[in-house]
Amino acid sequence: MTRIAIVGFGEAGQIYARDLAGVADVSVWDKKFSGTQAEHLRELAVQAGVQPTGSLAEALDGANLVFSLVTAVSAREVAEQAAPLLGSEQVFLDFNSVAPETKRAGAKAVAAGAGTYLDVAVMAPVPPGRLSTPLLLGGAAAYRVAESLCELGCNARAASERIGDVSAIKMCRSVMIKGLEALTTECLSSARQYGVEDAVLASLHASFPSLGWDAQFPHYLISRVAEHGVRRAEEMGEVVKTLRDVGVMAAMSQATQSVQADLPARLAQKNLHYRDVTPFVWQDVVDKLK
Repeated sequence: MTRIAIVGFGEAGQIYARDLAGVADVSVWDKKFSGTQAEHLRELAVQAGVQPTGSLAEALDGANLVFSLVTAVSAREVAEQAAPLLGSEQVFLDFNSVAPETKRAGAKAVAAGAGTYLDVAVMAPVPPGRLSTPLLLGGAAAYRVAESLCELGCNARAASERIGDVSAIKMCRSVMIKGLEALTTECLSSARQYGVEDAVLASLHASFPSLGWDAQFPHYLISRVAEHGVRRAEEMGEVVKTLRDVGVMAAMSQATQSVQADLPARLAQKNLHYRDVTPFVWQDVVDKLK
């Protein structure tokens, strides 16, 4: 049976762990296993049918595939920590949403040891797609590993033999996707304050009738910022780096980063968590933040 080590036991890590437990031997490690949340996270791991471990080295021991599912700010550090622990038959899959140059730095670190590094771009939210979430793989072993992942039930496709290409696809896409979320948040928050949101939404629907501006689309977009804005702001920092690395000024992406971070921060100032504002109705949330 394939052995998989998952580094990072947050939302995505927990989903991959639970869904792969039936077809692979899965171990998990998260730095929070040694913190105040340790007992709760370890219990979640056991409930998911996977093995919580006491260290990164223990998690990686004997694993065929290593999934790095940490935060953007930790991605390079985890690759560098894993590099000397990897053997020649082990593949390190960097799922994190970071700039191509960040991925290339991770690949360089792994290449200095015995392991193999793959660039992975997660092309849609892991919930609700779970294992069916589209994955693009880049690197010399991309085609071989994509086939193995598909056999495990993942939706993986090799897109390039070069490290950084699939992350460039993901980062450039995020300019638009996270930007649309931020624009919608800014647009409708101000429209609500002026009491003209119905007219604004009607105008948006008339211009783009297929998107659902008259239905759930605005609720969905703003909810993504409310729930995931902190993580998305981190990702947008990597998007800014991606653009600047090729001489693009990244002004819109910088602004997107600010808006993504702002909504969760304002919720926190009101002592509100995302669970406190669900089912999510964007008008209600804007009113709570007045």
